[in-house]
Amino acid sequence: MLKRMLLLVSLVVVLTVGWYLFRPERLFVNAKVSETFPAMAGAKPEASAGSPKRLASGSFHSVAHKSSGTATLYKLADGSRVLRLTDFETSNGPDVHVYLVAAQDAADNDTVTRSGFIELGSLKGNIGDQNYDLPSDVDLTKYKAVTIWCRRFSVNFATAPLAE
Repeated sequence: MLKRMLLLVSLVVVLTVGWYLFRPERLFVNAKVSETFPAMAGAKPEASAGSPKRLASGSFHSVAHKSSGTATLYKLADGSRVLRLTDFETSNGPDVHVYLVAAQDAADNDTVTRSGFIELGSLKGNIGDQNYDLPSDVDLTKYKAVTIWCRRFSVNFATAPLAE
């Protein structure tokens, strides 16, 4: 009887830890985001002379997970800079983040970790348009790609090489 109880408790602990680490429900649940462009609600980013300046952009290519969309860096009228993901779509997962990577491209995991990166925040959703503020001291001549990174498993979901 005691062996059965210990086995049952052990099984519950293993299943709980496994669920926490792998979050299997995320394979079936999408998180959709639809953020407007900062200070331009309802208007296109390049619609007028007072519009934010496009600094660089690129299309996502899949690395470990099928992904698509565009990453664009903008300088806003107040001097701040923002990364905007548009028509973005990737797989959902646990602990997924948006990184600027100090490489021209990142077609594997090692390039991200070896080159260096700056984290812009947790991915807000695996589908849709979203914005990420850039720290004011980021040198955009050094960071030339945007990567969607699963921190829990050190996996590069997708990368968008940026070009002016």
